[in-house]
Amino acid sequence: MRAFSYERAGSPQEAAAAAAAQEGAQFIAGGTNLLDLMKLEIETPSHLIDVNGLGLDTIEATAEGGLRIGALVRNTDLAADQRVRRDYGVLSRALVAGASGQLRNKATTGGNLLQRTRCPYFYDTNMSCNKREPGSGCAAQGGYSRQLAVIGGSEACIATHPSDMAIAMRVLDAVVETVNAEGDTRAIPLADFHLLPGDTPHIETVLAPDEFITAVVLPRPLGGQHFYHKVRDRASYAFALVSVAAVIQPDGSGRIALGGVAPKPWRNEAAEAAMPNGARAVISRLLEGATPTEDNEFKVTLAERTLAAVLAEARG
Repeated sequence: MRAFSYERAGSPQEAAAAAAAQEGAQFIAGGTNLLDLMKLEIETPSHLIDVNGLGLDTIEATAEGGLRIGALVRNTDLAADQRVRRDYGVLSRALVAGASGQLRNKATTGGNLLQRTRCPYFYDTNMSCNKREPGSGCAAQGGYSRQLAVIGGSEACIATHPSDMAIAMRVLDAVVETVNAEGDTRAIPLADFHLLPGDTPHIETVLAPDEFITAVVLPRPLGGQHFYHKVRDRASYAFALVSVAAVIQPDGSGRIALGGVAPKPWRNEAAEAAMPNGARAVISRLLEGATPTEDNEFKVTLAERTLAAVLAEARG
């Protein structure tokens, strides 16, 4: 691990200003992803801004009937909140599926959205990776790609986004609230928050360098039945090969988002119109244009079968 300087921010705007003032600065809260990357020298921040003392660790009702989740709410607390369990069950289920209990006790809402890919070529500093070193190439192209994206990737990158929480929040139409060094605030729909790799896979979100996440807002509850089915190589503490977040209404309509298949939470609202026609119809539209490799073409079938299991469970 390389040397770095450290400070504790006194307010969200102060944290954003500190990031703007020093090139190479990064925020740290739970550190469940960042510290690992620093030890591997994949992330080499020159300055760490500790944001744990900012008081952004509460869940509050909004005037619109939803919830505002502070950026520093720990995953354990969010999953256990009675309002989340009752009204946003897909989110609670996704969080519990996401990691070990110890990690959930430290990981934060904001950090979860910003965690970086678990592509093995990103983690292997002997391999070329455009996310880690822009312009170096993508060793995953032509390499072992079983875990990687089948849709939304590019010639520069086929890594997947690792968050379970973000998949559920995408189904719920969550909105990310931020503040910058000037005190200006922004509300970013989660649908627009994460970027596809294109030619710049190292730029993963729409956040500016001096922009700090303060909260995630959930709209009014959707009702219906909530599901999060995660298919992985082992029963616990593993990232998704395919995951399905779903909210199914009594009339059979619903919302669907996929994890483990793309560089961002993958949802296409137009595909949801095919729900009455079954899982195959939905997945054929949701993954239309998919370009799987020989190693991961099974994910298309796996997504269909996982959604079929969700729909069967919804029917009772």
